[in-house]
Amino acid sequence: MNRTSSSHSRPRQSSSQPQAVHPSSFAPSLHRRRSTAHSIQSLDPEDDPEAANATHTDHVIVEEIAEIKRYEDFTTIDWVQDAAREQLRRKARRNKRALGSRERAGGNGKVFLGRGRGVWRAKVAEAYDAGQAWIVVTLVGAAIGLNAAFLNIVTEWLSDIKLGYCSTAFYLNESFCCWGAEGGCPEWKHWGGGFWPLSYLVYILFAGIFSFTAARLVKSFAPYAAGSGISEMKCIIAGFVMKGFLGATTLFIKSIGLPLAIASGLSVGKEGPSVHYAVCTGNVISRFFDKYRRNAAKTREILSASAAAGVGVAFGSPIGGVLFSLEEMSNYFPLKTLWRSYFCALVATAVLAAMNPFRTGQLVMFQVKYDRSWHFFEILFYLIIGAFGGLYGAFVIKWNLKMQVFRKKYLAAYPITEAVTLAVLTAIICYPNMFLRIDMTESMEILFQECEGGHDYDKLCDRDQRWHMIGSLAIATIIRTLLVVISFGCKVPAGIFVPSMAVGAAFGRMVGIFVQHIHESFPNSAFFNACEPDGPCITPGTYAFLGAAAALSGIMHISISVVVIMFEITGALTYILPTMIVVGVTKAVSERFGHGGIADRMIYLNGYPFLDSKEEHTFGVPVSKVMSSRVVCLVATGMELRQVERLMDKNQYQGYPIVEDMESKTLLGYIGRTELTYAIERAKKDQMAPGHAKISFSSSGHANSSRTPSQSGEPGTTFDSIPATSSSTNIDLTRFIDPTPLTVHPRLPLETVMELFKKMGPRVILIEYRGRLTGLVTVKDCLKYQFKVEAGGHGGAGGNGEEGMERVYGWLRSVAVWVDGLWGSISGRVGGRRRWAGGAGIRARQGESEREGYGEVRLESPIVRQEQGIVGEEDEREAFTIGDDDDDEHGDIGRGVELGDRRGIS
Repeated sequence: MNRTSSSHSRPRQSSSQPQAVHPSSFAPSLHRRRSTAHSIQSLDPEDDPEAANATHTDHVIVEEIAEIKRYEDFTTIDWVQDAAREQLRRKARRNKRALGSRERAGGNGKVFLGRGRGVWRAKVAEAYDAGQAWIVVTLVGAAIGLNAAFLNIVTEWLSDIKLGYCSTAFYLNESFCCWGAEGGCPEWKHWGGGFWPLSYLVYILFAGIFSFTAARLVKSFAPYAAGSGISEMKCIIAGFVMKGFLGATTLFIKSIGLPLAIASGLSVGKEGPSVHYAVCTGNVISRFFDKYRRNAAKTREILSASAAAGVGVAFGSPIGGVLFSLEEMSNYFPLKTLWRSYFCALVATAVLAAMNPFRTGQLVMFQVKYDRSWHFFEILFYLIIGAFGGLYGAFVIKWNLKMQVFRKKYLAAYPITEAVTLAVLTAIICYPNMFLRIDMTESMEILFQECEGGHDYDKLCDRDQRWHMIGSLAIATIIRTLLVVISFGCKVPAGIFVPSMAVGAAFGRMVGIFVQHIHESFPNSAFFNACEPDGPCITPGTYAFLGAAAALSGIMHISISVVVIMFEITGALTYILPTMIVVGVTKAVSERFGHGGIADRMIYLNGYPFLDSKEEHTFGVPVSKVMSSRVVCLVATGMELRQVERLMDKNQYQGYPIVEDMESKTLLGYIGRTELTYAIERAKKDQMAPGHAKISFSSSGHANSSRTPSQSGEPGTTFDSIPATSSSTNIDLTRFIDPTPLTVHPRLPLETVMELFKKMGPRVILIEYRGRLTGLVTVKDCLKYQFKVEAGGHGGAGGNGEEGMERVYGWLRSVAVWVDGLWGSISGRVGGRRRWAGGAGIRARQGESEREGYGEVRLESPIVRQEQGIVGEEDEREAFTIGDDDDDEHGDIGRGVELGDRRGIS
């Protein structure tokens, strides 16, 4: 059946009447149909008080429905509806203000020259509403700065307490205890009094205690505090709802567990979690303000600004933080958000500088200054460092994803055991190496320093120890890389920024020492003609600095923000060009091995409904190739209440298209599940509607009526206006439907539809052809097709990954059996202990986890077949479905999210 885009505001033609026939080459179209029955008349409230009252009533209903939606977890925000809801709020506020001013003018309390008390109160309220955003970002920035200073102080003390203690004041770390002294002081006592086996044992013991405490806190109180959180925050800022992920409990546990996890010696960093607790801070503070609690779009601005402040305090780089939020975190970043992000990062960094946690004036521990320039012949070695950064990122991303799949499949029931084992293993391996023993932040501070300023750590600048230093740095690079692969993703607060920078700094310093050795061996070579004859030529610390930038860019696939962050850390304007060269080479090499950094790959692995705005696709297919054609619809008139309830009970769809009848399927509108549930509950409560009551989604008694309420001048029926004794056999739900859903033509290219999802943010897009509903498409449908195309492009096979996992798990189980038997024989309670081996022991442990409440919402995990995050087809499981494809065709696109690693057993 044919109809135009304005069919809802014109008299509908009968099916028997002749209709205009569109040519066969009907152009693909995209349109929003004009609202009539649901539209609000733009009349002056002083001229039409009834329109103002109707607007107020609509506003109240919208707010009640929005309050219900706040408690819906793992759903997506419809940004189109959110924008319309905000416009309705503003209109209701303007009408209320106008009606209030008219009442004051008509009353006895006349004002003279605007000096009435009510006028000034209104002006103050307007000023407060206008400046509320700046109040929020100021409070958020100050809170983030204070928290960052606290975490820096606690982290440094916990990291040093593993090696020794201050005899004069136990609460001081080594730098404060030996203030002004180089190479230690008598007041700082090492555990064991210099007896290295005892110091080694205490070091391992503290690592186990710290990791156990952090993992236990996370598992018991805030499972969402595990990991970095950047992947999930990108989805949340894009509109995915994960209740509790940005809550106060997560903020508190993240702030406590982060110093413990770093001090345990695990190859994890604090920069990623710093962004998480910063965004948590912004969310918690903004919830105290009604303006942000009710508007998701404005909350998104605060979250983006908080992310910028988190990176700013983590690196001491406010401008770099703003660029990081723009480049990595946000898919919608208008100029207003840019300015507020800058201000929030400024406030947070200023508070951190005022706190001065290191008492050196530095915002971060590895801040350094260079007073020497570089030479053009060094570009050759800069290219080598840049290539290493790209290869490092590709290697870590590939094998860490495999480790994540192994962790979900075999280690999900043992998060605390895994964390403690990794910490103890890391302590055993790292203690003998001088660069792995100390904290990674401190190691970067040492590797960044110049040798001429008296900065020497364990003969790092000794010419006779160069080959020994090169060997130690090479071992540190390899071991740290492997530890990053297996440690990132364990169930403690863990980031990957600093570990990657530490790996790059070790490799860069190794290259710098090697180049310095070549120069001193061949000082008269033409290759080094640019060097001055007297004085140092090569600065190995700058190579470490560039290596850190390369590794950070390689693991996150970011470029501009890395250059600015490294510039703000060093303050060396002359090294911007080398940094840009290194990061550019790293970016080029990284893109050869796949698009997207570790955060983007984790999004695909976990199955979150996220379309990356930085990606460009060329599928060459229309949207009809991807859409779900079997759509459950609601007929505009004639359906009974119990029939609608039965339909809703049979499925969990998040919305239903409204059609004129099932034969023609002429599209009339769309109604969300929450709105429909709310309307039915109101009808039962206010009208005492029976099960056989007829429900109407049309504006009149029959679908073919030529008059709508807006045309006839009759206001829409509300539940409050119906007396309790009135007939309740007919229920009009016209005001709850959306008469202007986003619709596209079936031949519209899929790439254009994906751009609509990215830029407009609807939850669902309906497909109609000449007024007839032919299907619908969601983000989930687009992602499923994208994964299918990528899997086909890579052959769809993953090699022997599953067999390798089974062998590794068998080996680990054998080791666990041996340890369990040895411990049982020593303790004399072999029969009384629960054995780790065998399926019965594992099932018992998993059953215990479920009884504790950690396994009750775990869903199926997608099997990753390729390192690019492609979802395989083993066991016919998909990343976005719980049941059949058709059972979720236009339902909640987040219901099939893999939650086991965070919500279930984490």
